[in-house]
Amino acid sequence: MNDTKLKVDFARATGLLVIEIRNTNPNGNPDLDGDPRQRPDKKGEISPVSFKRKVRDLIEDKEGPAWKALKEELKIKDEEFHILESRGREREKIGKEIQEEKFEGKYWDARVFGCTFLEKETSCIKTGVVQFGLGISVAPIEISRHTNTNKAGVQEGKDRGMAPMGYRFVEHGVYCMPFFVNPSMAHKSGCTKRDIDVLLRVIPYAYSNTSSHARPMVELRHAWYIEHRSPLGSCSDFKLIDALTPKKNTNPDKPSTCWEDYDPVPNDLPKDLKDKIASFRDLMNPE
Repeated sequence: MNDTKLKVDFARATGLLVIEIRNTNPNGNPDLDGDPRQRPDKKGEISPVSFKRKVRDLIEDKEGPAWKALKEELKIKDEEFHILESRGREREKIGKEIQEEKFEGKYWDARVFGCTFLEKETSCIKTGVVQFGLGISVAPIEISRHTNTNKAGVQEGKDRGMAPMGYRFVEHGVYCMPFFVNPSMAHKSGCTKRDIDVLLRVIPYAYSNTSSHARPMVELRHAWYIEHRSPLGSCSDFKLIDALTPKKNTNPDKPSTCWEDYDPVPNDLPKDLKDKIASFRDLMNPE
């Protein structure tokens, strides 16, 4: 990518995902037999890698409805939106693409999230324009563990199967995951406004279109997106995030049981913050 030809045409931005879960494991911990991730203070966690994987999967599935809708809406081409962090990737082929300077023009996730590709002959280490933070539940979470049963046994001589504590889930939780768009990194990764537009359009479908047996009930209640007035930023990220983070209305140290356990989420920013930013919107409610 020739740095002199890349025009940064998007501003710095602060985002916040407000995620509600019901009887679901939003992100299992492989070190604890797949238990929902939980901090020592009993609050739940969702890793940034977990969320980005869902976004990548929707972009990578070129025959899926999400990608087809994005492709039609944004008038984009398959060959410019491949996924580097895909399973079974051909490392030698990617190394050759780096040498031939075809790498950035092909892999959308490398342009947006950055990449670390280390090989003997070729390497590519770049910080991404978009960084997702750790998703943390507003209140502590309650984890339940049930036994999974299977009508058809998998062992010889067994007419049924059981997996004790095989189904692990959080009864209810509201998580907040911040994310940040930093155009200062765009000239290094080749990221453009079009790449950011694809991300913003796919975020609302990240959970609803990737549900699974362990994760059947996850909903993005809000996906706040705040553009600053310049590529360098015009307001404190922390103040914006704090203003939009839900507050539990009673017993904040106890797990929640429903969405109504939280105060109504504001639909606007306080005036002192709004005066410092360029735009404020909820990606879940496109105009």
